[in-house]
Amino acid sequence: MPLDPTPRRGFIKQGVALGLAAASGSALGLPARLLAQGPDDPEVPNEEVARILREISGGRPIQRGHVSLDMPVVAEDGRVVPVVIEADLPMTADEHVRAVHLVVDHNPDAHLAAFELSPAMGRVYLQTRIKMKRTTWVRAIAVTSKGDAWADYAKVSVSLNGCG
Repeated sequence: MPLDPTPRRGFIKQGVALGLAAASGSALGLPARLLAQGPDDPEVPNEEVARILREISGGRPIQRGHVSLDMPVVAEDGRVVPVVIEADLPMTADEHVRAVHLVVDHNPDAHLAAFELSPAMGRVYLQTRIKMKRTTWVRAIAVTSKGDAWADYAKVSVSLNGCG
């Protein structure tokens, strides 16, 4: 009888996931965030994503900050990737987040979701699961009632294609 009942491939996957989690500073075994460092935001990969970003922001610059995108560094199954989006922006009648957009650069439909919000929510907190085709950048963009666009980014490695 083998000493370790875990199949070799499963063992390797667990080791890689734990190594990436430890390298990103999270507690071992828990999903961790991987953000672009400093001013090096992810590049726009193609004209389709550039068009989507222009439409979302109304042509205004998308600034980094005020939004938190929490996703696993490694998604073993691209069919169910957890996403949590929060923002510390005001949610008053005069100034609030109107919408939050989720853009997955290399998905068949890159503009994956748009959530319309109102000040009645009290705060921005969204939790969902998405499908991802392959390893790529994910962008969470919050657009305010004043037209400002704020974002956070995460690069997620996908082990199993979730888009067919």
